[in-house]
Amino acid sequence: MPSLEHVALWVSDLDAMCAFYAQHFGARAGPRYENPRKGFASRFVAFEQGGRLELMTSSTLAPVVHEPGAQRMGLTHLAIALGSEAAVDALTARLQAAGTPVLDGPRRTGDGYYESVVLDPEGNRIELTA
Repeated sequence: MPSLEHVALWVSDLDAMCAFYAQHFGARAGPRYENPRKGFASRFVAFEQGGRLELMTSSTLAPVVHEPGAQRMGLTHLAIALGSEAAVDALTARLQAAGTPVLDGPRRTGDGYYESVVLDPEGNRIELTA
């Protein structure tokens, strides 16, 4: 049966992004892989309950500038399940106190999710769900 193995994100600051996901979500950052010939480096961050992000950087790509949190075609958010409404409330409050932008919530959505939406350091949307 197929399963989602990982999602890859191009990032500007590989170490800062790994630190954010490790600090706030308990993800384990793996070793840095580099291919100097291609100007490429990456690290996987693995979540305790499964799922991984491959954070990648490249010296050959020009950044595409979007307003932080902007809706756009393609990947629009990552959803991270926290297990309870209390966990969503608590992490949202900790992230906001640490200066992380909170775009919405916590709230119950029309389709029944209890969530908040925050931004990671590079402006990617993260849904924190119960």
